[in-house]
Amino acid sequence: MPMSKEADALRAQIVQLAGAYSAAAWPKRSFRPGIDPVPVSGKVFDRAEVASLLEASLDFHLTTGRFARRFEKEFAAFQQRRFALLTNSGSSANLLAVAALTSERLGGKRLLPGDEVLTVAAGFPTTVNPILQNGLVPVFADVSLPTYNIDVSERLEQAIGPRTRAIILAHTLGNPFNLTEIRRLADKYGLWLIEDCCDAVGSLYEGKPVGTFGDLATFSFYPAHHLTMGEGGAVLTSSPLLRKIVESYRDWGRDCWCEPGEDNTCGRRWDWKLGDLPHGYDHKYIYSHIGYNLKATDMQAAIGVAQLAKLPSFIEARRRNFAYLYEALSSLQDALILPEPTPGSEPSWFGFPITLRDNAPATRLRLLTELDRARIGTRLLFAGNLLRHPAYAAIPHRIHGELPVSDLILNRTFWIGVYPGLTEEMLAHSASSIRKALGKGRSG
Repeated sequence: MPMSKEADALRAQIVQLAGAYSAAAWPKRSFRPGIDPVPVSGKVFDRAEVASLLEASLDFHLTTGRFARRFEKEFAAFQQRRFALLTNSGSSANLLAVAALTSERLGGKRLLPGDEVLTVAAGFPTTVNPILQNGLVPVFADVSLPTYNIDVSERLEQAIGPRTRAIILAHTLGNPFNLTEIRRLADKYGLWLIEDCCDAVGSLYEGKPVGTFGDLATFSFYPAHHLTMGEGGAVLTSSPLLRKIVESYRDWGRDCWCEPGEDNTCGRRWDWKLGDLPHGYDHKYIYSHIGYNLKATDMQAAIGVAQLAKLPSFIEARRRNFAYLYEALSSLQDALILPEPTPGSEPSWFGFPITLRDNAPATRLRLLTELDRARIGTRLLFAGNLLRHPAYAAIPHRIHGELPVSDLILNRTFWIGVYPGLTEEMLAHSASSIRKALGKGRSG
């Protein structure tokens, strides 16, 4: 509905004030080593995000709307996929991607309860949880260092059994897994492939964006990630059928594809005959899946639209910060295993993983304690070995071989930040503090 001239003028004034407010509320300050924190991750924003959020708020369109549609279109183009479906989190995106593969609309290719899904135990739990939540059985393979991704040695093919029907893997901390080999196995055995790209926006493999190799790809827009909208995620695909299925699961399981607040997009709202329903039953309330409500709001999407414009510079900063840390820590490789990109890849790094060697002069606990005293944020590599956690003690699963590297990660690995909000002074403080904690003196 058109607004009055007075409302339009007030709106413009409010949005314009966002710039002044942003400068006053979040001024830039000089970094003080040992006093100010060096976070592992965080949101990077300015007046553009605040103004965009205000625009959406003043629309007062409280569910998905014009900003969500714009974000989906622009993000799909950035990722070189036909379709993007916005969700309320990356974890929800994983849930929707796996659930979609159980749809009856896939016929003989649908996943059935008891079917197996190849994955790894060294990672974030919500890559694996949707497998269990859909009555499927995870098959855990080990990972390898220094990429922290699935071990693609010749033995991996032996993990595929008669009931293995899909693969879901994350690109660990932005480092692409070996997509050539995984895609080969998926094609050879007719397996679905889901790429969990939640930590890998902007990563490339053989010159192509991650997320373009699988049947489905998932992304996260949590504040820690490459771009943010607070809470948010997306499922991407180039398959019209998978797009429709994911959308149905996301939107209560309904068969209708109308946007919230819209009716009769298909022009046949009262002319459908599905299931045992009477002819003409309102298509808006016909359900073809046991679905959820996992949409994002337009206010979230508005932040994402502003962030998308900055994404190339964010990716460049992450790569630059990673390179700085690698150079600063390279002399410590007698004590530390430093990360390496998967051959043929160009990661958009989410973090800088470090694993202590057997002969390291400090334990991980001591090192992390010293870094904490220096106000440097650290994280373990998520679950380490997921099967060591109490929630997973009794889950149905199969292990391919053993998981010694996953256990090594559980006990000796951590990571530090490379996100765009870190300055060179912060990175230098991180490297210097690691050297000091290992008894190696200060860097540079």
